[in-house]
Amino acid sequence: MGRIIAITNQKGGVGKTTTAINLSACLAEAGQRVLAVDFDPQGNTTSGLGLEKGNIENTVYELLMGECNVEQCIVPSIQSGLDIMPSDVDLSGAEIELLDMEAKESILKRNLALLNKTYDYVIIDCPPSLNLLTINALTAADTVLVPIQCEYYALEGLTQVLKTIHLVQKKLNPDLEVEGVVFTMYDSRTNLSMEVVENVKEHLSENIYKTVIPRNVRLAEAPSYGMPINLYDGRSSGAESYRLLAAEVISRGEEL
Repeated sequence: MGRIIAITNQKGGVGKTTTAINLSACLAEAGQRVLAVDFDPQGNTTSGLGLEKGNIENTVYELLMGECNVEQCIVPSIQSGLDIMPSDVDLSGAEIELLDMEAKESILKRNLALLNKTYDYVIIDCPPSLNLLTINALTAADTVLVPIQCEYYALEGLTQVLKTIHLVQKKLNPDLEVEGVVFTMYDSRTNLSMEVVENVKEHLSENIYKTVIPRNVRLAEAPSYGMPINLYDGRSSGAESYRLLAAEVISRGEEL
């Protein structure tokens, strides 16, 4: 199996799903074989990659419940080279149903292991909370990518995420590493964005990606058309930024 990257931040509205969709798409555009795993009950990665949430036979919910196998759960997305494990609102009930299962924290890990060497990258979009789904994603992952919005409380959200990661390292996945932090919704016209970036750099010893994702209208519009930004408007600043981030992720993988 290639590299499994969980994209997480317990704080909502930080560009987590936008990053999951567009990093996956730009990695595929760069010639990588990519699987996007929508592990968020809102299913926004699913619809953002061109699938209709109500019309899917097997989602990650069925996979977790043992009602389908991992191959049956994978469908092609709107873009070649990029497959998806879709999700919908049913996944919100998985939390309670998983409680009685044996080794419930590692169900996703066991299923992804069955894919062997099918993909170069598996990108998991986690829910914006610390629950059993997030724990499953972190247990399955090799690394964690943390998107941070350029705003005042950015550091608070980051501290929470790092605590969770250390807990999972200690109890469930000792090999888990922090892939890095990526700044999102950067507005070069405001001093605040620059201050937040400097503040996080001062307090953080983790890897910080050089690529900064700007505030971009085209990025915000793309999901409503069921497209990643590279297909919706490949020449926009949002598309260029995610291509640069994908290139950084690939080169970081070569160093590991």
